[in-house]
Formats: sequence, C-alpha cells, structure tokens
Amino acid sequence: MTDTLKIALSAADDKKAHDLDALDISGIASFASYFILCTGDSSRQIQTIADEVEQRLRALGIRPSHVEGYQNAEWILMDYIDLVVHIFSKSARAYYDLERLWRDAKKLDTDKMLQSIAPKPVAGKPKRNR
Repeated sequence: MTDTLKIALSAADDKKAHDLDALDISGIASFASYFILCTGDSSRQIQTIADEVEQRLRALGIRPSHVEGYQNAEWILMDYIDLVVHIFSKSARAYYDLERLWRDAKKLDTDKMLQSIAPKPVAGKPKRNR
C-alpha cells in the first residue's frame, strides 16, 4: 500500500497541493490504513488534484470504490479502501480539522516519501550537441 500512498502523494504534489499530510490510521481504524490530506486554492485546482490522483492510480489498475464532493469541490473524498484521499478548500480543511479528529494517528513524513519517488522523465525533444 505504501507505493499507492506515494503515487497519490506525488500526484497531489505535482498539481501544487498545499499542506500535504499523510496519516497512518491502521492502528486506530478498521476501514482504512492511510489518509492523505491536502489543500487546493480553488475549486478548479481541487478537481485537478483529484483528477491527477485518479489518473495515476488508474494507470496501475487501482480505481476508487467511491468519490464524493467532486462537483462542489470544497472537500473531495476519494476512497481506495486502504487509502482515503481528502482534498480540501482552505476553509473546509480548517472547519473539519481532520488532523485534530485523527490526532492519535501516526503522521508520516511526506517530504521523505516524495523524495523516495523516482523523478518522472521530462517529455520533449532531446538536446542536440553542437
């Protein structure tokens, strides 16, 4: 599951999600093992983050069992069974404050997880030697 978690984190990061957090809730919840929490600046960016997460995981054959809130884009919840991705507007994240509700969860080092992912190849023309 950590590969799925890393890929979803990377997708959100690539679309400039703010305040990326990953929580290990496996020891305190039976319905999932991990949460990803992140924030977008606008409804369009929030939807774009969700689209990128879904596209990257779908490429691996992983599909969400349920998605909520996409049209409103204040809080999009993507349920991948063991992984639940929460993409918030700034106001919704402050209001629902899932970090406080799940304060007993183990907070994972997202920076370290993102660094452990191999960089994506850059598309484009190869440079010529002159």
